[in-house]
Formats: sequence, C-alpha cells, structure tokens
Amino acid sequence: MKLSVVDLSPVPEGGTATEAYGNTVEAARQAEALGYSRFWVAEHHGMGNVLAGTTPEVLLGHLAAETDAIRLGSGAVLLNHYSPFKVAEQFGALDALAPGRIDAGLGRANGSPAADRALGTSRQVQDPDGDHSEKIESVVSHLYEDFPDGHAYADLSVPRSDAEPPVPWVLGSSPSSASIAGELGLRYCFAAFIRPQFAVPAFEEYRRSFEESALPGGPDEPEGIVAANVICADSDEEAARLRAVAEASYARLRRGEVGTRPSVEEAIDELGGVPDPTPSTLDADEWPRAISGSPETVSGLLDQLGDRIGVDEVMIQHVVADHDDGLRSHELLADAVGLDAR
Repeated sequence: MKLSVVDLSPVPEGGTATEAYGNTVEAARQAEALGYSRFWVAEHHGMGNVLAGTTPEVLLGHLAAETDAIRLGSGAVLLNHYSPFKVAEQFGALDALAPGRIDAGLGRANGSPAADRALGTSRQVQDPDGDHSEKIESVVSHLYEDFPDGHAYADLSVPRSDAEPPVPWVLGSSPSSASIAGELGLRYCFAAFIRPQFAVPAFEEYRRSFEESALPGGPDEPEGIVAANVICADSDEEAARLRAVAEASYARLRRGEVGTRPSVEEAIDELGGVPDPTPSTLDADEWPRAISGSPETVSGLLDQLGDRIGVDEVMIQHVVADHDDGLRSHELLADAVGLDAR
C-alpha cells in the first residue's frame, strides 16, 4: 500500500501561522524521508487564527524549496473562488519550481457567507456541477496548452518546466464529484474524513462513469486515492486517547464551532471519557469518520478500507493536539505498511 499526507497547517495553541507553516515544512520533510508518495496542503478561509492553510499555491512554492523528490499538491485548490487560467498559471509556476512532481488537486467548497463575500464568490450557481466540470476542464487545457487552433485561449501559455506537467486530480466527498472525475477521465481522491458514508458509492460511481479522457493528463483507467482520518500510536488504547481530539472536534463542528481543536484532556472531558479503540475488523457497512490503533491494527484497517473501494493509496489526515504526536503517527504508519525510506 502507498501512503500520502494532506496537511491543514493548524495553528498551535497560543502560536502563530509562522509556527504552523514551520510544522508543515517539518511534516513534509519527514514524509519524504519516510517514503510517503505525496504531500498535499489544504485551503480553508476565514479561520486563519486556527487553520493557516489558506493558500496552497504559496505554501507549495516554499515546500518545493524544502524538499527534493516527494510529489507536492493541493488538497484542494477551491475552483469556485478562482479563474481557471490563474489557477493554471499558479500550478505551471509550481511545476517550474519543482519539475515533474506537482499534483493539481482541484475541488470546490463554500466557506462562511462572510468569507465567500470577501472572496467575491457567489453562493447561488444555477448548475454547480456543470460549472465545476467546465472549470476543471479549462484548468487542464491551460496547463497542457490543449486549446484547439482558433480558440480564444489558444495563444495563451503558462510557465512550465520541461518535465511532466502537473497531474490533475479531482477531489470531492460525494458521488457527484466522482461522476465529474469519471466523465472527464481524470484521477479521483475522495475525502472519507468528511463523508465516510459516501466512500463506497462514490468510487462505484467513479468507475461506472469513467471514460478515457479526451483531456491530456488523464489515466488510461480509473485511478483513485481515499483520504482518511488516521492516528497511530504504540498501542490501541493510546491511539484511541489521541483520537479523542478528532472526535471532540467533530462534535464541536456539529454545534457550529468551526476549526477549534481541544487538548487531549479537554477532548476526553467533553466526550465523557476516552473513545473505544477502533476494532481491528470493521463490519462490511462500517466506515468510521476517524480510525486509530497500533501499527498492526491500523495497517489491517487500511487494507480493509482500501480493498472495499479498490484503491491502493491512502492519504492520511489527522486532527491532533500535539504536532509531535502527528509526526510519530506518520512514522509508525510508514513502518507498519513497509514504506521504503529515502
């Protein structure tokens, strides 16, 4: 199994974005050394005091200078806020900085009404799926300079290296995003930490609708990643204790407290106790929002979930209170699945 990482650049308690970005750089360097396949950074808006990951195109440029070989990408750049040409220019520039190792992860999401207004984004779109599909297609056409002769954009170019262009990925958390990825014939990454109940139907829809792409940059057959919330520790019990932070954060989110992250002790108090360890064998219809365990337990769980949807790459996301716990989790996971350290 291949492992990758998506990082949200959380701001430490009492800290700043500078510290958050420093932690992201450290995590990227570690992921590269441990043999992870790719390192993606996220885009969230209006919560800069708790989540510093607002501009993947900026952070990725810095990560390009701080790493040598690992693939770097966005998880995701939110196309509903931007011009496809501008996004293509950004990823073309990133390719020039890190030739042949950039992933253009393309998604969509609305933030708070205030954030969307500040970004100039309409929350009322007549055909959101069609609009999103057209924007993805336009980004890819700009990246690969694939507009036909006579097209209004045929003479536009973006900065590039002479290596492989950025690889487009469609990101989402619903069967509708899976359908878009399949119809465009592009790679697909599903965010199971957002809507785990849709993981299986989304990949079923992706494969059902997949057509070999008329766009450049697409695979010959369906290719996918599942992103999951995973925390690994030396024992199942200790991992469940760390998972309390994710469980309490989700509970807060349901109450409308967006982006906050309690300490382990606060999380356990809010939950009324330490969560039960994730069982080593999941029922056929069971897909927890977050999983935890020892290296042996988590390795088995990832195999189960990967087999269930037919993918061999899992992208690790976690919600932890302490940065060092996250780094230790990545180290244990790499050893558990047998990644080849660089």
